[in-house]
Amino acid sequence: MAGEVRHRGPDSTGLYADGRFGMACARLAIIDVEGGDQPLSDEAGRLWVMQNGEIYNHVELRTELRALGHAFATDSDTEVIAHAFEQWGPGCLERFNGDFALAIWDRERRELFLARDRFGVRPLFLADYGGDVCFASEAKALLRHPKAARELDPVGIAETLTLWSTLPQHSAFSRIRELAPAHYAVIGADGAIREVRWWALGFEPEERPEADFLEELESLLVDATRIRLRADVPVAAYVSGGVDSAAVAALAAREVGHGLHAFGIGFADSRFDESSFQDQVADRLEIDFQRTLVDAESIASLLPRVVELAETPLLRTAPAPLLHLSAAVHAAGLRVVLTGEGADELFAGYDIFREDKVRRFWAREPESRLRPLLLTRLNRFLAADVARAGSFFTGFYGRDLLALDDPVYSHRLRFTNTARCLRLLDPDVLARAQRESTPVDRLVELLPTRFHGESPLGRAQQLEIATFLQGYLLHAQGDRMLMGNSVEGRFPYLDYRVAELAGRLPDSMRLRGLQEKYALRKAAVRLVPAEIRARTKQPYRAPIGEALAGPSAPAYVRELLSPEHVRAAGLLDPAAVDRLVRKVAATGGVGVGETDEMAFVASLTLMLLHERFVAAPRLAPALVPDRFVVGDRLQAFGEANVAEAR
Repeated sequence: MAGEVRHRGPDSTGLYADGRFGMACARLAIIDVEGGDQPLSDEAGRLWVMQNGEIYNHVELRTELRALGHAFATDSDTEVIAHAFEQWGPGCLERFNGDFALAIWDRERRELFLARDRFGVRPLFLADYGGDVCFASEAKALLRHPKAARELDPVGIAETLTLWSTLPQHSAFSRIRELAPAHYAVIGADGAIREVRWWALGFEPEERPEADFLEELESLLVDATRIRLRADVPVAAYVSGGVDSAAVAALAAREVGHGLHAFGIGFADSRFDESSFQDQVADRLEIDFQRTLVDAESIASLLPRVVELAETPLLRTAPAPLLHLSAAVHAAGLRVVLTGEGADELFAGYDIFREDKVRRFWAREPESRLRPLLLTRLNRFLAADVARAGSFFTGFYGRDLLALDDPVYSHRLRFTNTARCLRLLDPDVLARAQRESTPVDRLVELLPTRFHGESPLGRAQQLEIATFLQGYLLHAQGDRMLMGNSVEGRFPYLDYRVAELAGRLPDSMRLRGLQEKYALRKAAVRLVPAEIRARTKQPYRAPIGEALAGPSAPAYVRELLSPEHVRAAGLLDPAAVDRLVRKVAATGGVGVGETDEMAFVASLTLMLLHERFVAAPRLAPALVPDRFVVGDRLQAFGEANVAEAR
């Protein structure tokens, strides 16, 4: 199992086993490089702990715990978890400022405690195989269990092809699910599992002067970035060309001086390229900036590895350039980067929030011809043809315009549009997926209680966080593409203090009229060049049609989407896929509509997922532990033991 996640932790392997319970850790050494190998225990040897991630405020917590009488053997943040749990029990989670998936084995009570950070930055999967309760950072490790079924889950597939991601009770694989973000699970000696939600974000505005909010926001961003620079290895930053990453890079550069390493993506296709804006940020901050160029061919060649790491079907090729980017970080000898994820969700940076606001304004006078034209401010292509825009708005944005009591009103159009991909599924697979309830119904059931009392903007942001951020950006596009090259991502905007402040901001400080991220732009005045702050949000995208259906498309695309392969997999409707392939191929991948592009990528990545994990699985070699604990005895493998084990 540990061998399957070696890319997440190539530096050392630790094993704990006591007959009842076992766990293995593949470690990426960042804090206390020499002394922090896992699993490790408290001073009594009762609590055995391992984690994937970091506790950024471990310095302050260690000081507090020492004052309470705890003795530490290492400078590792993981040892802080052991003592904090001993002192405060599950309440320790509320004291942690970090991104983590952690496991604590209580050797005396024979009880396992699992927990996941507030936003689910670090993945944590669970499976029950005939009484064997298993957990891992990636599903591929659980598939190594002798009782695991190597089959894809129709429900998880349908959720992804509707919501962009699976919900926590499922994954792309049968009998494997995720522990939900901000949840912990207690597994008793009898195998019973009790799950508890330990944190929930709320959007509940406060009445305070704007200047006070902005001062607090800047102060929190400074500290969130400062503690995420804590490491015994150098920390770099990503620079995309937008205000989010530029502000983080500016704060990091202020902390470390002019030696900050920064990385960005450049696209050969000018439609996706933001190189000029990246250069402006790099020049202004005087940082050591390196750009890695990506073209359609490299995206196509990387896609199989992307799917292998993401462990899910995808609707876009956007994760591929990020895998390419993390490879550049790894090649530079670095293993930690700061990124700007979370800012758009917390401070209302996406068009979906502005569209929702305009549609609600339009719904007050549904017969108005002028109100829907506000949407041209969100789409420069439609703005050039107002006559065509009016017809499009009526047909697309006007659907269910008056259904204002719909709990997913802001996202209903997206979910409906994305769900058109479901038409490509084999009818039997689709029937099995929809047997009990729809993905949207399950999503609503999982939302926190306070959701229904929040403003329309707050509800829209909650939906975006629960689906696009947690399930896609952090899962398929964030952590997986970083850790695929043994690089850890750190996200200052997802510091819980920043998030909770965003939830207290008045709606008008997140979305001022139709200006997105108002508060963040104001707070970044002293950090980011004016021309970057004034930029309209450019969604991060990557080439699709040209990469997968153009003249240079790789042979695996045609092979996997051939009727023979599709029929053998039994997941997709061969005739429907063949029609789509012919339609896309006829254009050479150029000018393909967004819905067809999503359907094409979904079909291909679903077939890649099936090929990699079901039809022809490739098993990673087992790892030999550098250290192991049997019962309560810590041992180390000597050369003779290593030779014998091999």
